[in-house]
Amino acid sequence: MNRWLTLAAISAGGYLFYQALRPRYNYRGKNVLLTGGSRGLGLVMARQLADAGANLSICARDAHELAQAANELRGRGARVVAQPCDITDQQEVKHWIGQTRAQLGPIDVLINNAGVIGVGPVEEMRLEDFELSLKTHLWAALYTCMEVVPEMKARHTGRIINVSSFGGKVAVPHMLAYCTSKFALVGFSNGLRTELAKDGIVVTTACPGLMRTGSHTHAEFKGRHEEEYAWFSIGGSMPLLSMNAEKAAAEILDAAARGDAEVIPGLPAKVAITVQVLCPNLVANVEAFINEYLLPKPGGVGPQRIKGKDSRGKTPEILTALSDQAAQRNNEQFEGGGPGFRSPATGGTVFST
Repeated sequence: MNRWLTLAAISAGGYLFYQALRPRYNYRGKNVLLTGGSRGLGLVMARQLADAGANLSICARDAHELAQAANELRGRGARVVAQPCDITDQQEVKHWIGQTRAQLGPIDVLINNAGVIGVGPVEEMRLEDFELSLKTHLWAALYTCMEVVPEMKARHTGRIINVSSFGGKVAVPHMLAYCTSKFALVGFSNGLRTELAKDGIVVTTACPGLMRTGSHTHAEFKGRHEEEYAWFSIGGSMPLLSMNAEKAAAEILDAAARGDAEVIPGLPAKVAITVQVLCPNLVANVEAFINEYLLPKPGGVGPQRIKGKDSRGKTPEILTALSDQAAQRNNEQFEGGGPGFRSPATGGTVFST
């Protein structure tokens, strides 16, 4: 037994030593394609990449919001392509990436970050809610990968970051459509890493926990929407449960630079995912209890979608102060930033995760 423990310790030490010596990827001068880069976590990552000397291509459907983000990034010294694009439309994705190549050159780094968040009980969810989530989180990532992977293969180099969520590892009650698509993205991303390793392409899957990005203002709520907004926005603003978006962005970019397969920013997310793996029955029972006794019941506006900015109700602003401040920093405010942009297929709001 001691011999096996010693061998395991030596192997683990050797692996950690190898990881420490492995050369890091340098973003300076690299051409980075980033979906959902006009606000939220995407904008935070774009800022850090700009400061690192990368060239950036970002997209959104809100021209005013896109222009604001592009001007800020150019002010940081980055070359920026800002192209209106509906990432759920394959032809628009092709056009955006074509324009990026024409202006910047081959794509070195792809970051699939754009996301949608819909909150409400399953009784109020409809087929279009699942379609929107899958189109945005899974199909859009597939579209971008199909465009950039062939050239990365030809050059035998490239980095891909797929931003999923701890909700892609642990199913969160009242976020079923979101979790369904994020679980799918995790599977796609993990399999893609395995199959592209031989081609010199490194794929990193990011599964962050709750982050203070400001996305609660653009999230959409169903049923008793004010009550749904309250638990979602307060939980996403609490310091012990949520993390600073800047720290999360740095961890994701660092993990990709190291070539890690997966990164899980946030201690609560790490704990939740670990417990899910070790004690799935316990997690299922706890979540069932929370759903039955703590979360809002169906009713209210039913299947109608109401944005976070219109769902505040009586939620005390002091309890969402940190997330509200993040919204102001990260271009998530509706005021002065143009209206939320709508999915032509389903009417859902698409934004940075």
